[in-house]
Amino acid sequence: MNNGLKGQSHHVADIKMFPTFVRSLPDGSENGEFLALDLGGTNFRVLLVRLQGHEIDIQSKTYLIPQRIMLGTGTQLFDHIADCIGKFVSEHDLLNHSLPLGFTFSFPCQQEGLAKARLSKWTKGFRCEGVVGEDICELLQEALKRRTNCKVEIVAVVNDAVGTLMSAAHVDRNCEIGLILGTGCNACYMEYLDNVGTWKHDDEKDHHPRQVIINTEWGAFGDNGCLEFTRTEYDRELDTFSINPGKQVMEKMISGMYMGEIVRLVLERLANEGLLFRSVDHESALFERGRFYTKYVSEIESDTDEFFRHTKQVLDELQVENYTTEDCKIVKYVCTLISARAAFLAAAGLATLINRLNKQDMTIAVDGSLYRFHPRFHNLMCLKIKELVKPGLKFKLSLSHDGSGKGAALTAAVSLRLRSLKPLPTDSSQHSLTTQETVSVRA
Repeated sequence: MNNGLKGQSHHVADIKMFPTFVRSLPDGSENGEFLALDLGGTNFRVLLVRLQGHEIDIQSKTYLIPQRIMLGTGTQLFDHIADCIGKFVSEHDLLNHSLPLGFTFSFPCQQEGLAKARLSKWTKGFRCEGVVGEDICELLQEALKRRTNCKVEIVAVVNDAVGTLMSAAHVDRNCEIGLILGTGCNACYMEYLDNVGTWKHDDEKDHHPRQVIINTEWGAFGDNGCLEFTRTEYDRELDTFSINPGKQVMEKMISGMYMGEIVRLVLERLANEGLLFRSVDHESALFERGRFYTKYVSEIESDTDEFFRHTKQVLDELQVENYTTEDCKIVKYVCTLISARAAFLAAAGLATLINRLNKQDMTIAVDGSLYRFHPRFHNLMCLKIKELVKPGLKFKLSLSHDGSGKGAALTAAVSLRLRSLKPLPTDSSQHSLTTQETVSVRA
Protein backbone atom coordinates (compact mmCIF):
# COMPACT_ATOMS: atom_id res chain seq x y z
CA MET A 1 0.00 0.00 0.00
CA ASN A 2 2.79 2.43 0.87
CA ASN A 3 4.49 1.68 -2.46
CA GLY A 4 1.24 2.51 -4.27
CA LEU A 5 0.88 5.81 -2.40
CA LYS A 6 4.46 6.99 -3.01
CA GLY A 7 5.14 8.84 -6.25
CA GLN A 8 8.53 7.17 -6.85
CA SER A 9 7.32 3.57 -6.38
CA HIS A 10 3.73 3.84 -7.68
CA HIS A 11 4.62 2.59 -11.18
CA VAL A 12 6.01 -0.72 -9.82
CA ALA A 13 3.42 -1.22 -7.04
CA ASP A 14 0.93 -4.09 -7.31
CA ILE A 15 -1.65 -2.21 -5.27
CA LYS A 16 -2.14 1.04 -7.16
CA MET A 17 -3.88 3.12 -4.43
CA PHE A 18 -5.54 5.52 -6.90
CA PRO A 19 -6.81 8.85 -5.46
CA THR A 20 -10.52 9.14 -6.34
CA PHE A 21 -10.76 12.97 -5.93
CA VAL A 22 -13.60 12.43 -3.43
CA ARG A 23 -12.43 14.65 -0.58
CA SER A 24 -15.12 14.32 2.05
CA LEU A 25 -17.74 11.93 3.39
CA PRO A 26 -21.37 13.06 3.85
CA ASP A 27 -21.89 15.10 7.03
CA GLY A 28 -25.71 15.11 7.12
CA SER A 29 -26.06 18.68 5.83
CA GLU A 30 -26.54 17.65 2.17
CA ASN A 31 -29.81 18.94 0.73
CA GLY A 32 -31.52 19.08 -2.64
CA GLU A 33 -32.38 17.01 -5.70
CA PHE A 34 -29.71 14.92 -7.39
CA LEU A 35 -29.64 12.49 -10.26
CA ALA A 36 -27.59 9.31 -10.23
CA LEU A 37 -26.68 7.10 -13.18
CA ASP A 38 -25.56 3.52 -12.49
CA LEU A 39 -23.95 1.94 -15.56
CA GLY A 40 -22.23 -1.39 -15.14
CA GLY A 41 -23.83 -3.95 -17.42
CA THR A 42 -26.57 -4.62 -19.95
CA ASN A 43 -29.02 -2.58 -17.86
CA PHE A 44 -28.49 0.84 -16.33
CA ARG A 45 -30.47 2.76 -13.73
CA VAL A 46 -31.38 6.41 -13.51
CA LEU A 47 -32.25 7.62 -10.01
CA LEU A 48 -33.75 10.77 -8.56
CA VAL A 49 -32.40 11.21 -5.03
CA ARG A 50 -33.93 13.87 -2.78
CA LEU A 51 -31.79 14.65 0.27
CA GLN A 52 -32.81 16.55 3.36
CA GLY A 53 -30.17 15.95 6.01
CA HIS A 54 -30.42 12.28 6.94
CA GLU A 55 -33.82 11.97 5.25
CA ILE A 56 -33.57 10.47 1.78
CA ASP A 57 -36.14 9.69 -0.91
CA ILE A 58 -35.17 7.67 -3.98
CA GLN A 59 -37.12 7.02 -7.19
CA SER A 60 -35.51 5.04 -9.98
CA LYS A 61 -36.08 3.39 -13.32
CA THR A 62 -34.08 0.67 -15.08
CA TYR A 63 -33.37 0.85 -18.81
CA LEU A 64 -32.05 -1.82 -21.18
CA ILE A 65 -29.05 -1.38 -23.47
CA PRO A 66 -29.80 -3.34 -26.67
CA GLN A 67 -27.07 -5.63 -28.03
CA ARG A 68 -26.67 -3.52 -31.18
CA ILE A 69 -25.80 -0.49 -29.02
CA MET A 70 -23.37 -2.49 -26.83
CA LEU A 71 -21.51 -3.40 -30.03
CA GLY A 72 -22.01 -0.07 -31.83
CA THR A 73 -20.31 3.30 -31.43
CA GLY A 74 -19.72 5.37 -28.32
CA THR A 75 -21.94 8.08 -29.75
CA GLN A 76 -24.84 5.63 -30.08
CA LEU A 77 -24.32 4.40 -26.48
CA PHE A 78 -24.20 7.83 -24.85
CA ASP A 79 -27.05 9.16 -27.03
CA HIS A 80 -29.19 6.22 -25.87
CA ILE A 81 -28.31 6.89 -22.20
CA ALA A 82 -28.96 10.64 -22.66
CA ASP A 83 -32.36 9.92 -24.27
CA CYS A 84 -33.34 7.79 -21.27
CA ILE A 85 -32.15 10.43 -18.78
CA GLY A 86 -34.15 13.04 -20.74
CA LYS A 87 -37.32 10.91 -20.56
CA PHE A 88 -36.78 10.26 -16.84
CA VAL A 89 -36.34 13.98 -16.06
CA SER A 90 -39.43 14.82 -18.15
CA GLU A 91 -41.55 12.12 -16.45
CA HIS A 92 -40.65 13.63 -13.05
CA ASP A 93 -41.48 17.21 -14.20
CA LEU A 94 -37.92 18.38 -13.61
CA LEU A 95 -37.12 19.92 -17.00
CA ASN A 96 -36.68 23.40 -15.48
CA HIS A 97 -34.59 22.18 -12.53
CA SER A 98 -30.77 22.31 -12.45
CA LEU A 99 -29.79 18.74 -11.56
CA PRO A 100 -26.29 17.65 -10.47
CA LEU A 101 -25.55 14.05 -11.49
CA GLY A 102 -23.37 11.41 -9.82
CA PHE A 103 -22.20 8.72 -12.24
CA THR A 104 -21.31 5.16 -11.13
CA PHE A 105 -19.30 3.67 -13.98
CA SER A 106 -18.22 0.09 -13.24
CA PHE A 107 -15.59 -0.35 -15.94
CA PRO A 108 -11.80 0.07 -15.62
CA CYS A 109 -10.94 3.79 -15.71
CA GLN A 110 -8.05 6.14 -15.14
CA GLN A 111 -9.51 8.92 -13.02
CA GLU A 112 -8.08 12.42 -13.59
CA GLY A 113 -10.56 14.48 -11.57
CA LEU A 114 -13.81 14.14 -9.65
CA ALA A 115 -15.75 14.36 -12.94
CA LYS A 116 -13.04 13.23 -15.35
CA ALA A 117 -12.30 9.56 -16.02
CA ARG A 118 -10.85 7.90 -19.12
CA LEU A 119 -12.02 4.40 -20.03
CA SER A 120 -9.07 1.96 -19.93
CA LYS A 121 -10.88 -0.95 -21.59
CA TRP A 122 -14.39 -2.31 -22.10
CA THR A 123 -15.50 -5.45 -20.22
CA LYS A 124 -18.82 -7.33 -19.72
CA GLY A 125 -19.58 -7.71 -23.43
CA PHE A 126 -19.32 -4.01 -24.42
CA ARG A 127 -17.39 -3.15 -27.59
CA CYS A 128 -18.42 0.48 -28.27
CA GLU A 129 -15.81 2.05 -30.52
CA GLY A 130 -14.41 5.51 -29.93
CA VAL A 131 -14.65 5.39 -26.12
CA VAL A 132 -11.42 3.73 -24.88
CA GLY A 133 -9.01 6.48 -23.81
CA GLU A 134 -11.78 9.11 -23.82
CA ASP A 135 -13.31 10.99 -20.88
CA ILE A 136 -16.64 9.25 -20.28
CA CYS A 137 -18.10 12.21 -18.38
CA GLU A 138 -17.41 14.54 -21.30
CA LEU A 139 -18.96 12.06 -23.76
CA LEU A 140 -22.12 11.82 -21.64
CA GLN A 141 -22.30 15.60 -21.05
CA GLU A 142 -22.06 16.23 -24.82
CA ALA A 143 -24.79 13.65 -25.48
CA LEU A 144 -27.06 15.31 -22.89
CA LYS A 145 -26.58 18.67 -24.65
CA ARG A 146 -27.27 17.07 -28.04
CA ARG A 147 -30.29 14.97 -27.14
CA THR A 148 -32.12 16.67 -24.25
CA ASN A 149 -33.43 20.02 -23.03
CA CYS A 150 -32.67 19.25 -19.38
CA LYS A 151 -30.14 21.09 -17.23
CA VAL A 152 -27.99 18.20 -15.99
CA GLU A 153 -24.38 18.66 -14.86
CA ILE A 154 -22.16 15.62 -14.24
CA VAL A 155 -20.29 16.55 -11.05
CA ALA A 156 -18.78 13.20 -9.93
CA VAL A 157 -17.87 9.79 -11.30
CA VAL A 158 -17.27 6.94 -8.82
CA ASN A 159 -16.69 3.19 -8.74
CA ASP A 160 -18.83 0.77 -6.73
CA ALA A 161 -16.49 0.68 -3.71
CA VAL A 162 -16.61 4.48 -3.28
CA GLY A 163 -20.39 4.46 -3.74
CA THR A 164 -20.69 1.77 -1.05
CA LEU A 165 -18.62 3.85 1.40
CA MET A 166 -20.50 7.10 0.68
CA SER A 167 -23.91 5.44 1.04
CA ALA A 168 -23.10 3.93 4.45
CA ALA A 169 -21.23 7.00 5.75
CA HIS A 170 -24.43 9.03 5.26
CA VAL A 171 -25.97 7.27 8.28
CA ASP A 172 -22.83 6.15 10.17
CA ARG A 173 -20.14 8.72 10.96
CA ASN A 174 -17.66 5.98 11.96
CA CYS A 175 -17.57 4.57 8.43
CA GLU A 176 -14.33 5.24 6.54
CA ILE A 177 -13.81 1.96 4.62
CA GLY A 178 -15.84 0.55 1.71
CA LEU A 179 -15.48 -3.08 0.60
CA ILE A 180 -16.85 -4.93 -2.44
CA LEU A 181 -17.20 -8.72 -2.16
CA GLY A 182 -19.09 -9.73 -5.27
CA THR A 183 -18.03 -10.73 -8.76
CA GLY A 184 -14.84 -8.81 -7.99
CA CYS A 185 -13.10 -7.75 -4.78
CA ASN A 186 -11.86 -4.26 -3.97
CA ALA A 187 -11.69 -1.75 -1.12
CA CYS A 188 -11.43 2.00 -0.62
CA TYR A 189 -10.78 4.13 2.46
CA MET A 190 -10.24 7.75 3.55
CA GLU A 191 -6.53 8.72 3.60
CA TYR A 192 -4.73 11.91 4.71
CA LEU A 193 -3.38 13.82 1.71
CA ASP A 194 0.01 14.19 3.40
CA ASN A 195 0.43 10.41 2.90
CA VAL A 196 -0.49 10.49 -0.82
CA GLY A 197 2.72 11.10 -2.76
CA THR A 198 0.92 10.71 -6.10
CA TRP A 199 -1.32 13.76 -5.37
CA LYS A 200 -0.14 16.50 -7.75
CA HIS A 201 -2.85 19.10 -7.23
CA ASP A 202 -1.86 22.40 -5.69
CA ASP A 203 -4.61 22.84 -3.16
CA GLU A 204 -2.81 24.05 -0.05
CA LYS A 205 -5.21 26.98 0.20
CA ASP A 206 -8.38 25.41 -1.16
CA HIS A 207 -11.54 24.77 0.86
CA HIS A 208 -11.32 20.97 0.85
CA PRO A 209 -10.34 18.85 3.87
CA ARG A 210 -6.77 17.51 3.59
CA GLN A 211 -7.92 14.00 2.75
CA VAL A 212 -9.05 11.90 -0.19
CA ILE A 213 -10.72 8.51 -0.66
CA ILE A 214 -8.18 6.02 -2.02
CA ASN A 215 -9.30 3.25 -4.38
CA THR A 216 -6.82 0.53 -3.40
CA GLU A 217 -7.45 -1.89 -6.33
CA TRP A 218 -6.15 -4.53 -3.91
CA GLY A 219 -7.33 -7.43 -6.10
CA ALA A 220 -3.89 -7.18 -7.77
CA PHE A 221 -2.06 -7.98 -4.51
CA GLY A 222 0.20 -10.97 -5.22
CA ASP A 223 0.80 -10.17 -8.89
CA ASN A 224 4.49 -9.77 -7.94
CA GLY A 225 4.65 -13.34 -6.56
CA CYS A 226 4.37 -12.51 -2.84
CA LEU A 227 1.33 -14.81 -2.39
CA GLU A 228 2.92 -17.89 -3.97
CA PHE A 229 3.33 -19.48 -0.51
CA THR A 230 -0.46 -19.74 -0.13
CA ARG A 231 -1.53 -20.55 -3.70
CA THR A 232 -2.44 -24.11 -4.69
CA GLU A 233 -2.35 -26.13 -7.90
CA TYR A 234 -6.04 -25.28 -8.30
CA ASP A 235 -5.32 -21.52 -8.13
CA ARG A 236 -2.61 -21.91 -10.76
CA GLU A 237 -4.83 -23.89 -13.11
CA LEU A 238 -7.67 -21.38 -12.74
CA ASP A 239 -5.20 -18.55 -13.45
CA THR A 240 -3.77 -20.27 -16.55
CA PHE A 241 -7.20 -20.57 -18.16
CA SER A 242 -8.41 -17.08 -17.12
CA ILE A 243 -8.60 -14.12 -19.51
CA ASN A 244 -5.82 -12.32 -17.56
CA PRO A 245 -3.18 -14.89 -16.47
CA GLY A 246 -0.85 -13.62 -13.74
CA LYS A 247 -3.12 -10.67 -12.91
CA GLN A 248 -5.53 -10.01 -10.00
CA VAL A 249 -4.01 -12.83 -7.96
CA MET A 250 -5.72 -12.00 -4.64
CA GLU A 251 -9.07 -11.33 -6.32
CA LYS A 252 -8.91 -14.81 -7.90
CA MET A 253 -8.63 -16.36 -4.42
CA ILE A 254 -11.59 -14.40 -2.99
CA SER A 255 -14.22 -13.16 -5.40
CA GLY A 256 -17.44 -14.64 -6.71
CA MET A 257 -16.19 -14.71 -10.29
CA TYR A 258 -13.70 -17.46 -9.40
CA MET A 259 -14.72 -19.25 -6.17
CA GLY A 260 -17.06 -21.75 -7.83
CA GLU A 261 -14.40 -22.71 -10.38
CA ILE A 262 -11.83 -23.41 -7.65
CA VAL A 263 -14.35 -25.74 -5.96
CA ARG A 264 -15.04 -27.44 -9.30
CA LEU A 265 -11.32 -28.03 -9.95
CA VAL A 266 -10.92 -29.68 -6.52
CA LEU A 267 -14.00 -31.88 -7.02
CA GLU A 268 -12.80 -32.81 -10.52
CA ARG A 269 -9.42 -33.92 -9.14
CA LEU A 270 -11.05 -35.96 -6.35
CA ALA A 271 -13.40 -37.61 -8.87
CA ASN A 272 -10.52 -38.41 -11.25
CA GLU A 273 -8.60 -40.07 -8.41
CA GLY A 274 -11.61 -42.22 -7.49
CA LEU A 275 -12.12 -40.52 -4.12
CA LEU A 276 -15.50 -38.98 -4.98
CA PHE A 277 -18.50 -39.93 -7.17
CA ARG A 278 -17.01 -43.33 -8.00
CA SER A 279 -19.23 -43.88 -11.03
CA VAL A 280 -19.29 -40.29 -12.30
CA ASP A 281 -19.85 -39.67 -16.01
CA HIS A 282 -17.09 -37.46 -17.45
CA GLU A 283 -19.68 -35.95 -19.78
CA SER A 284 -21.40 -34.34 -16.78
CA ALA A 285 -21.32 -30.56 -16.30
CA LEU A 286 -18.95 -31.02 -13.34
CA PHE A 287 -16.14 -31.45 -15.87
CA GLU A 288 -16.96 -28.23 -17.81
CA ARG A 289 -14.98 -25.09 -16.97
CA GLY A 290 -17.12 -22.40 -15.37
CA ARG A 291 -20.14 -24.64 -14.76
CA PHE A 292 -19.89 -24.77 -10.97
CA TYR A 293 -21.34 -21.35 -10.08
CA THR A 294 -20.34 -19.51 -6.91
CA LYS A 295 -24.00 -19.36 -5.89
CA TYR A 296 -23.76 -23.17 -5.54
CA VAL A 297 -21.15 -22.67 -2.78
CA SER A 298 -23.55 -20.47 -0.80
CA GLU A 299 -26.41 -22.94 -1.35
CA ILE A 300 -24.35 -25.99 -0.32
CA GLU A 301 -23.10 -24.28 2.84
CA SER A 302 -26.70 -23.46 3.75
CA ASP A 303 -27.34 -27.17 4.41
CA THR A 304 -27.70 -27.55 8.17
CA ASP A 305 -28.80 -31.17 8.55
CA GLU A 306 -27.85 -34.65 7.37
CA PHE A 307 -30.25 -34.58 4.40
CA PHE A 308 -28.03 -32.29 2.23
CA ARG A 309 -31.06 -30.98 0.34
CA HIS A 310 -29.22 -28.09 -1.37
CA THR A 311 -26.10 -30.13 -2.08
CA LYS A 312 -28.17 -32.85 -3.77
CA GLN A 313 -30.01 -30.24 -5.83
CA VAL A 314 -26.69 -28.79 -7.06
CA LEU A 315 -25.30 -32.25 -7.92
CA ASP A 316 -28.50 -33.04 -9.84
CA GLU A 317 -28.11 -29.79 -11.83
CA LEU A 318 -24.53 -30.82 -12.66
CA GLN A 319 -25.81 -34.23 -13.89
CA VAL A 320 -23.84 -36.12 -11.23
CA GLU A 321 -25.54 -39.46 -10.55
CA ASN A 322 -25.21 -42.19 -7.92
CA TYR A 323 -23.71 -39.90 -5.27
CA THR A 324 -23.70 -41.01 -1.64
CA THR A 325 -24.23 -39.14 1.64
CA GLU A 326 -20.45 -39.38 2.13
CA ASP A 327 -19.98 -37.64 -1.26
CA CYS A 328 -22.29 -34.83 -0.12
CA LYS A 329 -20.23 -34.41 3.08
CA ILE A 330 -17.01 -34.13 1.06
CA VAL A 331 -18.52 -31.62 -1.39
CA LYS A 332 -19.70 -29.46 1.49
CA TYR A 333 -16.31 -29.74 3.22
CA VAL A 334 -14.47 -28.58 0.08
CA CYS A 335 -16.82 -25.58 -0.18
CA THR A 336 -16.26 -24.63 3.48
CA LEU A 337 -12.46 -24.70 3.09
CA ILE A 338 -12.41 -22.56 -0.04
CA SER A 339 -14.90 -19.97 1.20
CA ALA A 340 -13.14 -19.77 4.60
CA ARG A 341 -9.84 -19.06 2.84
CA ALA A 342 -11.54 -16.32 0.79
CA ALA A 343 -13.08 -14.77 3.91
CA PHE A 344 -9.75 -14.89 5.78
CA LEU A 345 -7.86 -13.21 2.90
CA ALA A 346 -10.48 -10.45 2.69
CA ALA A 347 -10.27 -10.10 6.49
CA ALA A 348 -6.46 -9.76 6.33
CA GLY A 349 -6.82 -6.87 3.88
CA LEU A 350 -9.47 -5.19 6.03
CA ALA A 351 -7.45 -5.63 9.22
CA THR A 352 -4.54 -3.88 7.50
CA LEU A 353 -6.78 -0.89 6.70
CA ILE A 354 -8.30 -0.82 10.20
CA ASN A 355 -4.82 -0.86 11.78
CA ARG A 356 -3.65 1.87 9.40
CA LEU A 357 -6.57 4.18 10.24
CA ASN A 358 -6.15 3.34 13.95
CA LYS A 359 -9.56 4.67 15.06
CA GLN A 360 -11.25 3.39 18.23
CA ASP A 361 -14.56 2.50 16.54
CA MET A 362 -14.61 1.68 12.85
CA THR A 363 -17.49 0.71 10.56
CA ILE A 364 -16.74 -1.05 7.27
CA ALA A 365 -19.41 -0.72 4.59
CA VAL A 366 -19.67 -3.95 2.59
CA ASP A 367 -21.61 -4.75 -0.57
CA GLY A 368 -21.59 -7.51 -3.17
CA SER A 369 -23.41 -10.78 -3.81
CA LEU A 370 -20.77 -12.97 -2.15
CA TYR A 371 -21.10 -11.12 1.17
CA ARG A 372 -24.89 -10.75 0.87
CA PHE A 373 -25.74 -14.39 0.13
CA HIS A 374 -23.01 -16.58 1.62
CA PRO A 375 -24.30 -17.86 4.98
CA ARG A 376 -20.95 -17.74 6.85
CA PHE A 377 -18.85 -15.05 5.16
CA HIS A 378 -19.68 -12.27 7.63
CA ASN A 379 -18.93 -14.39 10.72
CA LEU A 380 -15.73 -15.86 9.27
CA MET A 381 -14.42 -12.38 8.43
CA CYS A 382 -15.25 -11.01 11.88
CA LEU A 383 -13.42 -13.86 13.61
CA LYS A 384 -10.27 -13.37 11.55
CA ILE A 385 -10.28 -9.55 11.75
CA LYS A 386 -10.48 -9.81 15.58
CA GLU A 387 -7.29 -11.91 15.51
CA LEU A 388 -5.45 -9.44 13.27
CA VAL A 389 -6.38 -5.94 14.47
CA LYS A 390 -4.45 -4.05 17.15
CA PRO A 391 -5.74 -4.68 20.69
CA GLY A 392 -8.50 -2.25 21.67
CA LEU A 393 -9.65 -1.36 18.15
CA LYS A 394 -13.35 -2.08 17.66
CA PHE A 395 -15.00 -2.61 14.28
CA LYS A 396 -18.24 -3.73 12.69
CA LEU A 397 -19.11 -4.88 9.17
CA SER A 398 -22.27 -3.25 7.87
CA LEU A 399 -24.18 -4.16 4.70
CA SER A 400 -24.37 -1.03 2.55
CA HIS A 401 -27.59 -0.34 0.68
CA ASP A 402 -27.62 0.92 -2.91
CA GLY A 403 -24.10 2.32 -3.03
CA SER A 404 -24.12 2.45 -6.80
CA GLY A 405 -27.20 4.71 -6.81
CA LYS A 406 -27.54 6.51 -3.50
CA GLY A 407 -23.73 6.64 -3.04
CA ALA A 408 -23.21 8.32 -6.43
CA ALA A 409 -25.86 10.96 -5.65
CA LEU A 410 -24.29 11.61 -2.23
CA THR A 411 -20.88 12.05 -3.86
CA ALA A 412 -22.44 14.68 -6.13
CA ALA A 413 -24.06 16.35 -3.09
CA VAL A 414 -20.80 16.41 -1.12
CA SER A 415 -18.89 17.88 -4.08
CA LEU A 416 -21.41 20.75 -4.30
CA ARG A 417 -21.17 21.32 -0.54
CA LEU A 418 -17.37 21.59 -0.80
CA ARG A 419 -17.64 23.99 -3.75
CA SER A 420 -19.63 26.39 -1.59
CA LEU A 421 -17.27 26.40 1.41
CA LYS A 422 -14.91 29.22 2.33
CA PRO A 423 -11.22 28.18 2.24
CA LEU A 424 -9.98 26.42 5.34
CA PRO A 425 -7.14 28.02 7.37
CA THR A 426 -3.72 27.05 5.98
CA ASP A 427 -2.21 26.55 9.44
CA SER A 428 -0.56 23.10 9.43
CA SER A 429 -2.49 22.03 12.53
CA GLN A 430 -5.64 22.02 10.40
CA HIS A 431 -4.22 19.63 7.82
CA SER A 432 -4.87 16.39 9.65
CA LEU A 433 -8.47 17.08 10.58
CA THR A 434 -11.01 14.47 9.66
CA THR A 435 -14.22 15.38 7.84
CA GLN A 436 -16.14 15.28 11.09
CA GLU A 437 -13.66 17.64 12.80
CA THR A 438 -13.62 20.19 9.96
CA VAL A 439 -17.41 20.27 10.07
CA SER A 440 -17.38 21.02 13.82
CA VAL A 441 -14.69 23.70 13.33
CA ARG A 442 -16.88 25.46 10.76
CA ALA A 443 -19.93 25.10 13.00
